[in-house]
Amino acid sequence: MNEKMLVVTTENIPGREYEVIGEVFGLTTQSKNVFKNIGASLKNIVGGEIKAYSEMLEESRDISIDRLRENAAKMGADAVVMMRFDSGSIGTDMQSVAAYGTAVKFK
Repeated sequence: MNEKMLVVTTENIPGREYEVIGEVFGLTTQSKNVFKNIGASLKNIVGGEIKAYSEMLEESRDISIDRLRENAAKMGADAVVMMRFDSGSIGTDMQSVAAYGTAVKFK
């Protein structure tokens, strides 16, 4: 993993010129264990934040960005621009998160 690789949500990196290499992705699908699912179901009755799912989504986001960086590094990129997230549910207890963007090489 290359934690020093710059990942930005903007189209341009101020003061840098680059050439586009191509699209990059990082994907993960996560699930919580049955006990946390039961806790979430109980919380659903009274309302409020379901912290187990918030933690799962935060972990999924971090993993997807790490995988995005790995994918970009394998392509020889120096940075990723226009990074975005997409997410969706699979069934009732799984969440898929994708980070995607454009890999670039500095001139």
